[in-house]
Amino acid sequence: TPENNPSIIFKFKNDAEVQQIIAKYPIQYKKAAVIPLLDLAQRQNNNWVSIGAMNEVARILEMNPMRVYEVATFYTMFNRQPVGKYFVQVCTTTPCELCGASGVVDRISEELGIKVGETTEDKMFTLGEVECAGACVNAPVMSINDDYFEDLTPDIAIDLLKQVKAGKSPKPGPQSKRKSCEPAGGPTTLKSDPPGPGFGVRSDL
Repeated sequence: TPENNPSIIFKFKNDAEVQQIIAKYPIQYKKAAVIPLLDLAQRQNNNWVSIGAMNEVARILEMNPMRVYEVATFYTMFNRQPVGKYFVQVCTTTPCELCGASGVVDRISEELGIKVGETTEDKMFTLGEVECAGACVNAPVMSINDDYFEDLTPDIAIDLLKQVKAGKSPKPGPQSKRKSCEPAGGPTTLKSDPPGPGFGVRSDL
């Protein structure tokens, strides 16, 4: 495509940072740095990994470019096409779906005027669905770039997007009264003092 082809050269902004990543691995295994270098390239390339970026990673690590392409296409964390400044991903796997994830997706889609997989005209937001964000106990969950927002309702999700659009940085994590992933209704176990030493031990031992 015009914005993604081998003729568009990509260069890392800071070679020292690249070398710092490579130095974490034995010199004979520097190819192991391919994932962190692709991640760094994505962060320096408006949140996506272009062909030029993959080729630069291959050059630095002395890898066949196809090997880098294989890694970048395997992991969904790498965006291989341009996305918005804020990449909104809503988990719609079973636990989140049972807690209303589809309602969150529909409301976001309506608010932004885009469907899943599309980007707003101002290039601010891209909407995506993901399979299991790994925070099932706090469902529904969505991420905005690197930050997770949990215990969502459609209204809360829209409020978060409005804050982001206004240049604010909403606090990630549970958007309910929970501090972490404790039971929403309060503790259900270990509510009394634990028994002392010897509890349950036979008296003849």
